[in-house]
Amino acid sequence: MSLTAAEEDSSAEIHLPADIDWQMLDKSKFFLLGAALFSGVSATLYPAVVLKTRQQVSSSTQLSCIRLGIRILNHEGLAGLYRGFGTSLMGTIPARALYMTALEITKSNVGTATVRLGFPEPAAAAVANAAAGVSAAVAAQLVWTPVDVVSQRLMVQGGEGLKTQYKGGIDAFRTILCTCGLRGLYRGFGMSILTYAPSNAVWWASYSVAQRGIWGGVNFLYSSREEKGGGGGGGGWKPGPKAVMVVQGLSAAMAGGVAALITTPLDTIKTRLQVLDGEENRRLTVGQTIRNLVKEGGWTACYRGLGPRWASMSLSATTMITTYEFLKRLSAKNMER
Repeated sequence: MSLTAAEEDSSAEIHLPADIDWQMLDKSKFFLLGAALFSGVSATLYPAVVLKTRQQVSSSTQLSCIRLGIRILNHEGLAGLYRGFGTSLMGTIPARALYMTALEITKSNVGTATVRLGFPEPAAAAVANAAAGVSAAVAAQLVWTPVDVVSQRLMVQGGEGLKTQYKGGIDAFRTILCTCGLRGLYRGFGMSILTYAPSNAVWWASYSVAQRGIWGGVNFLYSSREEKGGGGGGGGWKPGPKAVMVVQGLSAAMAGGVAALITTPLDTIKTRLQVLDGEENRRLTVGQTIRNLVKEGGWTACYRGLGPRWASMSLSATTMITTYEFLKRLSAKNMER
């Protein structure tokens, strides 16, 4: 639904490969390969998540991302940048499975419905991608919120704002469950939905728009070159997999930057609600958390961790979408590769 197999406009010169929808996928291969591929991507990007989380929890406004990374490496070694990774990875696999299922089913159904309602194809694609992003985010948070609470507590282990020391993911899970109940594991669930649902909607819609914009620019340059060269009878140009992947990656990075800029304040509030412990912090509300942040560093404090989050979301978006599209091609039924 993101782009049609060939542009319907007769003046178009670039013919793009057909999108692979949910019905075309071998589901068992899709989930098995997806678990392996996305685990590798998560491992690569995890240190940026640790830096972002520690910056958001810290009350200091002077600690830059680079200085924080150096401090962690000096005092905790490389393992400090992978605190809570095991717990995070265990939750990533089922959460990703839910995410991808909800994403593809919603995108396929909403895309078909919007086209039938008479929406132009570009608008239908943007609406379908935004709706799919919201649906996928809500589904994934049912699994991801408890994992996020535990893994983020481990990320800032012994750091500022967290006095409890955990022996590992299982100990943290048991401690939170015993002291706060199931509610403690789902602390910040509402803020997670408010963070990730709009973030996913903005990301997928921006991705669709950016991809069309880039292909439109490429098409314009290609048409101009053909006109200057006196061409026009060659039947157009069909980009290869590498060209398609470059455009997808660039579109994803642009969309990731936009989503990070819009939703970082929500992510900062969510992280503080989930990580800070102690009796006084268990009673913290969203309003009190915002007031504390503003008191510590003004409204810009709500954007703590923007640098690593921007980098993480842009890199994650680029690697995730190229991996995701590659995964779909590998998992397509009866597809010649």
